[in-house]
Amino acid sequence: MELLQTKELDQVTVSDICSLAGLNRSTFYANYMNIYELADIVRGSLEQSVSELYRDEVENSFNSNDYLKLFRHIADNQLFYKTYFKLGYDNQFKIVKYDTKLAANHFENRFVHYHIEFFRSGFNAIVKMWLAGGCIETPEEMNEIIQSEYKGRTEFFQKD
Repeated sequence: MELLQTKELDQVTVSDICSLAGLNRSTFYANYMNIYELADIVRGSLEQSVSELYRDEVENSFNSNDYLKLFRHIADNQLFYKTYFKLGYDNQFKIVKYDTKLAANHFENRFVHYHIEFFRSGFNAIVKMWLAGGCIETPEEMNEIIQSEYKGRTEFFQKD
């Protein structure tokens, strides 16, 4: 992850990783097929830790709209998130659960896929901006920004 802050993934070599980690190449290849597999494992690790934040909600089919715990997680794991965004994984993220009853109330249940994309893209842009600025604002302030921007409409979205 450290190397990816100054290089693109295709510019990072196994030798770079081994040198930085103090390992030999055979140790790397005993655990990973290549750098791309390692990147996918890092991605999976981050996505799993985020899923754990919301496991109770998913299991109980409710959405608390608690983005504060996510912003705290981002603040505590900035390098993970910077790497996630740099690798473009955020473009592959899909919101898979959407409250269509609330959509019907607010949007007359029209153009739902556009509303989902608007939320995802806007949220990601705000997080990227926050990370680029060194997370100077507190997680509480970031949560306030999201809540004020979406004025209660964030309850539409829940990731399974």
